[in-house]
Amino acid sequence: MNERINIVILAAGLGTRMKSRKAKVLHEAGGLTLVEHVVRSALALTSPDRVIVVVGHQADQVRAVLAHTGVRFVEQTEQKGTAHALEVCRTLAADTEGKLIVLYGDCPLLSAVTLRRLLDHHEHAKAAATVITMMLDNPTGYGRILVDSDGYVSEIVEEKVASPEQKKVRQINSGIYCFNAAPLWKHLSEIRPNPVSQEYYLTDIVDVLGRAGHKVSPLLHENPEELLGINTRVELASVDRIFRDRKTHELMLAGVTILRPETVTVDMAVRAGMDTTVEPFAQLLGETTIGENCRIGAGAIIRDSQIGDSVEIQPYTIVNTSRIDNGASVGPFARLRMENHVAANAHIGNFVELKKTRFGEGAKAGHLAYLGDSEIGAEVNIGAGTITCNYDGARKHKTVIRDRVFVGSNSTLVAPVELGTKSYIGAGSVITSAVPEDALAIGRGRQVNKEEWAKRRREKPAG
Repeated sequence: MNERINIVILAAGLGTRMKSRKAKVLHEAGGLTLVEHVVRSALALTSPDRVIVVVGHQADQVRAVLAHTGVRFVEQTEQKGTAHALEVCRTLAADTEGKLIVLYGDCPLLSAVTLRRLLDHHEHAKAAATVITMMLDNPTGYGRILVDSDGYVSEIVEEKVASPEQKKVRQINSGIYCFNAAPLWKHLSEIRPNPVSQEYYLTDIVDVLGRAGHKVSPLLHENPEELLGINTRVELASVDRIFRDRKTHELMLAGVTILRPETVTVDMAVRAGMDTTVEPFAQLLGETTIGENCRIGAGAIIRDSQIGDSVEIQPYTIVNTSRIDNGASVGPFARLRMENHVAANAHIGNFVELKKTRFGEGAKAGHLAYLGDSEIGAEVNIGAGTITCNYDGARKHKTVIRDRVFVGSNSTLVAPVELGTKSYIGAGSVITSAVPEDALAIGRGRQVNKEEWAKRRREKPAG
């Protein structure tokens, strides 16, 4: 890591073509906001205190999204162009002995590998600045790169002012630069506002540096896809597909079987172990980690959760911010709503919901149960239709079920309540007080049989 590299990420714009009230850089692709992707690449080159994000529209939201990264922020209160955005960073980024890279918060596909290549090229070119360029078959809409006889950039011409001959040029400007900091900060203030828009454009730095006797080198990048900026929802969807294709390829090359990968949604931060199988239409989201030899069923959705080895998540199960230990089975059609811990070899069956519950090793809840704010011990059996009544209308209360308890079907456990070790709850019971160890608890009305009642009712004359 080169400690003399400053990186400025321009992320102040709203992005009107997105047709959104949300700042463009806060839209997501591949499970992260656009600006998070750019910051991740930047942090592969330098330390967080040398990454400066220029914020403007919805500045507080952008700061909040990036707070965990440790990067610094400068607010561009008036959006007066790209050169002005860089100028507002002068106090924080004016290290005249280092290098400065300019990136954009809406170009999420740019990799750290390409940034390192930019730095290497810049070192060897002996230029004051290097700009990444690319060749496009259809360069419409982009600024054109004009080069001199020595191969250096002589001018960057925006399309709207380009001549017919210049519009035939296929080499275009990505807007991504590496500068020697000293000449940049010396000459940046010489850029004059555009006579039409009155904005200060960083593309004019080529002419400014040229007049001062400095060279600008082009770095031709072979993969235009990586330099894609996002301006519309259509482009956002395209970039999202690219990220997810990359991720499924990465996982499959690491030993994960993905059935029909084109149907599966996997966020960039997800990890999965060898011999795990992911069935069609599953979604693996956020900071999810999946162990080895697991099976993730069709249509399952797992977000920000940790899954151990040899776990089976059966089809159409939802797991959110939960931990599932080795050998457990969950689903189908189960829901682990938040902050649950399912211990090893436990079984959660169909239409069972957990919320803030620790479910013990080898415990079972086969079907049709709600277990909220609960601590459930090892080898407990939860019968069908069991619910914990954890909310009294004002506060949540805890249910504690000790090891090897048998809870009969259709039981209602009114919290706060504790069921002692090896106790037994009769089916259909409403339990409102503690049950001692090894006790049988029955909380229901006594059955009364009225002989011949049904027969007499049938035989009673109508009217």
